[in-house]
Amino acid sequence: QVQLVESGGGLVQPGGSLRLSCVASGSIFSINAMAWYRQAPGKERELVAIIRSGGSTKYADSVKGRFTISRDNAKNTVYLQMNSLKPEDSAVYYCNSPYTGSWGQGTQVTVSS
Repeated sequence: QVQLVESGGGLVQPGGSLRLSCVASGSIFSINAMAWYRQAPGKERELVAIIRSGGSTKYADSVKGRFTISRDNAKNTVYLQMNSLKPEDSAVYYCNSPYTGSWGQGTQVTVSS
């Protein structure tokens, strides 16, 4: 079982930036895709971005051009750089390993003035 631990959430003003990090335990990290999801109150959990083992990425339309997912295989870490944040980006953000079905505990992102 892969364990995932997120960090980097917080309160930021509209237009600001945050970088989320997710550290994964286990040696399979470098050979599998990793993803970020988010869930706002009263809404379903949605895929934000995914990065495959070869480095290709895919984003939700709502974050294209503003968010960037990346990974450092040597550190077993996946990142989500979030720029030009909007109030509608406020949610709990979760790291996910699609291959193992593992989820992190989530980190809260609040965008508000």
